Amino acid sequence: MVADGSGSSNEQTDDSRAQDSSQSAATSSGSSAVSTERPTQTTQEPNAKITPFAAFRIRSFRFQWAADSMMTWGSEMETLILGWYILVATDSPFLVGILGALRFSGTLTAPIVGVLADRVSRKIMLIALRGGAGAAALALLILVATDLLVPWHIFVIAGFSGLVRASDNVLRQSLIADTVPRNLLMNASGLARTTQDTARIVGALLGATLLSKLGLGWAYVGVTAFYVFSVLFGLGIATIRSSTPVKHVNPVTEMKQGIRYMIDSPVIQPLMFLAFLVNATAFPLTNGLLPVVARDVYGGDENGLAQMVAVFAVGALVGSLIMAAVVQSRRPERFMMLTMVVWYILLIAFAQTDSNAVGLPLLALIGASISFCMISMSVVLMTFTKFEMRGRVMGIRMLAVYGLPMGLVIGGWLIEEFGVPVAITGYAVGGLVAVVLSVLKWPKLVTGFSAEERG
Repeated sequence: MVADGSGSSNEQTDDSRAQDSSQSAATSSGSSAVSTERPTQTTQEPNAKITPFAAFRIRSFRFQWAADSMMTWGSEMETLILGWYILVATDSPFLVGILGALRFSGTLTAPIVGVLADRVSRKIMLIALRGGAGAAALALLILVATDLLVPWHIFVIAGFSGLVRASDNVLRQSLIADTVPRNLLMNASGLARTTQDTARIVGALLGATLLSKLGLGWAYVGVTAFYVFSVLFGLGIATIRSSTPVKHVNPVTEMKQGIRYMIDSPVIQPLMFLAFLVNATAFPLTNGLLPVVARDVYGGDENGLAQMVAVFAVGALVGSLIMAAVVQSRRPERFMMLTMVVWYILLIAFAQTDSNAVGLPLLALIGASISFCMISMSVVLMTFTKFEMRGRVMGIRMLAVYGLPMGLVIGGWLIEEFGVPVAITGYAVGGLVAVVLSVLKWPKLVTGFSAEERG
């Protein structure tokens, strides 16, 4: 792999030396890493003890973590603000579900983005997409300032933002796998996940405070500012590309190559199914329908919603930090399956209560279980995906996220028809049954994948 820029190709840094040493066994990529950063005095050895914040020694990761934090903080503020606005303006859980689904409208275009990410600079694509998110937020801010905002504007802007969000996830995961050595992937993935967890805390509390105290306009000033800072921090991310000659064909053929690569992999195939499953049946509660739960079950307002989101996020943050600092599983697929089962069980328990004393601790535990499960899944996926296929794999992987908008729309309808407890319990029980069936079909999810299957 070669870094874009004007620096000398002979100037190898701590980052690139670590990547070389940790990926020497992964001969499938057949490439080395070179960076434009200045060399440092220490080298990360593959078997060295990994400290809780080891990935922060990599300059590019530090900039990416800061940029991702700003992006997700603004995004979570936007999600809470718009969800509450639509619920109050329309009094329809179904429309709240539709709004949540629109946030993931870009999952259908993510494979094309993945193809492009294997052709051009992932860093430049990331900055351009985040600039687009900032422009959308600015447009809504102008509508608020001119007193022209009506609910349908929210749905249009949410749909555009959804196109950006899915592509953003493809690029940020690919960049982490590009710039962080394999032996630090669990650590880096845990730290990267904290950007989402802290975003739920900052976004929920700051968004609710600005919305209730100063109104929608000032709340969106904050959202727009976060997007701008994300673009500025993104300028410090390293750009890595493969030095292995790749013959590019038309995008459709390249996408077919990515799909074939995933189908032929005994590991990626079950991961795609499980990713779709949790998005369809486990994520809807915390990624779109929580405003309905806060109002209809707990009788809260926007501040009560913010409290629930913040408690959930604290649990997820603790889980992410534990994954970064403590968990170094040699078989992350087993840990993923265990924590997935725990996640569903906690959802069933949460659906049976309307008490803050019980519900809030359960939300915190749900947050932690999500971090354990999804970080493990990301590490498995990144560990054996070839560099030259990484953009396409991550892009097609985003199609699994389309289970979430489907789950949100159906979940909103189920809540209107049968209530919150029945909807959440039904989703969780269905998810548990599917997990059991997946283990029967792919027993190596529990027994562990072989070294050959890991690539």
